[in-house]
Amino acid sequence: MAFQTDKPAYQIFDKEGKKSSYKAILEKAQEVDIVLFGESHNNPIVHWLQIELTKDLYKNISESQSESKNKKKSKNNLLLGAEMFEADNQTILDEYLNDIITEKNFEAEARLWNNYKTDYKPLIEFAKENNLVFVATNIPRRYASLVSKKGLASLDSLSEDAKHFIMPLPVEVDLKLPAYANMLKMMGVHSTDDGKVNESVANFAYAQAVKDATMAYRINEYYKREAKNVENTNSVFLHFNGSYHSDNYESIVYYLKKYNPSLKIMTITSTDQKDVDSLEKSGVADFAIVMPLSMTKTY
Repeated sequence: MAFQTDKPAYQIFDKEGKKSSYKAILEKAQEVDIVLFGESHNNPIVHWLQIELTKDLYKNISESQSESKNKKKSKNNLLLGAEMFEADNQTILDEYLNDIITEKNFEAEARLWNNYKTDYKPLIEFAKENNLVFVATNIPRRYASLVSKKGLASLDSLSEDAKHFIMPLPVEVDLKLPAYANMLKMMGVHSTDDGKVNESVANFAYAQAVKDATMAYRINEYYKREAKNVENTNSVFLHFNGSYHSDNYESIVYYLKKYNPSLKIMTITSTDQKDVDSLEKSGVADFAIVMPLSMTKTY
């Protein structure tokens, strides 16, 4: 008979592929401006770690603030945001967080993901209970769909009101960047030396890029607006997104650096492997959360 002393649900590794810990993630997160938590959308371990990191960051930042000379407490010290909420639903989200509308109205009108109640509701409720800012960072899906069908130029036809929900125009997209080039390769397309590909195919990558750019822009704008109200204390923006949006320090990271080169950014990725004892691919993020392939999924 074969015996195994333990069946770990996950293992954390650092950028170099060395075994690390949740404690290391928490400590590093308190030293940066932006944390991009790249998730596997349907993995329960990842979603559990997301709410645990949120709670612990809030607790540690609050305690650090109370020990500082500045005794002023502010919700601006921890900002939350997520890909799973679209920018044009910010008002609805704010109304729910501030007890203006009911939970029933919020969940009926905010175009929530199918796994909201199991995977993202705990984050929203924590923000609500602790008076935290929660930012709907993603581009409205109808505009990403527009780009996918008609290209970047189609965004110019939007009204000024609509443009409030996207990154500033024009937006630059470099199809030679690995994040977008790899998407095209998966479709069997290879770009030329000047980065040009068939327009209809390129639009697929452009749609991904406007999501990245909008998320980066809204993260940076809210961070600047909220953090500047906090004197002599550190603020952290904890953002939840699919791993592909921040892996290899690209995508959201690329646009964040364009909008604000001085930001200190930390990334986390999530991946499934047959064996969690070693990291198959290092250098993808500052920390990697590795789960077994057999892990139960939320959908």
